[in-house]
Amino acid sequence: MSTLLVIAKVPVPGRVKTRLTTRFTPQQAADLAAAALADTLDAVVTTAAHRRVLVLDGQPGPWVPDGIEVAPQCAGGLDVRLAAAFALADGPALLIGMDTPQVTPDLLALGLDFAEADAWFGPADDGGFWALGLAEPDPALLLGVPMSVAHTGKVQRQRLTDAGLTVRDLPEVCDVDTPADAERVAVAAPWTRFAALHSGLCAVTR
Repeated sequence: MSTLLVIAKVPVPGRVKTRLTTRFTPQQAADLAAAALADTLDAVVTTAAHRRVLVLDGQPGPWVPDGIEVAPQCAGGLDVRLAAAFALADGPALLIGMDTPQVTPDLLALGLDFAEADAWFGPADDGGFWALGLAEPDPALLLGVPMSVAHTGKVQRQRLTDAGLTVRDLPEVCDVDTPADAERVAVAAPWTRFAALHSGLCAVTR
């Protein structure tokens, strides 16, 4: 049974996307986070998977679409929380975050195709990773990986190969962390809620 996992925070001002507040207000940053999460969940809902689980820091609301299970995030560092998310899966799983509103169902489906791979690795252009797929989820593959540093992705991918897994790479994408990231993603994915909101906010703040 394949599982799509999305790890996310409830978009509360001051708690999400704080690096965007060099250009946007905390409320606007939270609104952009909400739009990114909505776009992500839209793609997840329309991707073929047996289960779709939102692993959430905070309380879910009516914005969670039908077809999405909600599970609470555990306490601890990001490596611990990602490992615990994989522990929710009872078969092949792909985990993504809420920072890539440009993802598509086709891209997610690729990361769930384990016919010729034990793992899928989705590098982010900031040195991290935006997706991780495991044919046989093993939380230990994430524990102890240093998160949110420039070499996070390198260490995580090496962890997979050191475990003897056949690893295939998904396309590199941009996570939305900074205003420059937001601009790049909005331009690259003009069909998204995120892009529409970003355009409107930028028109106001110019």
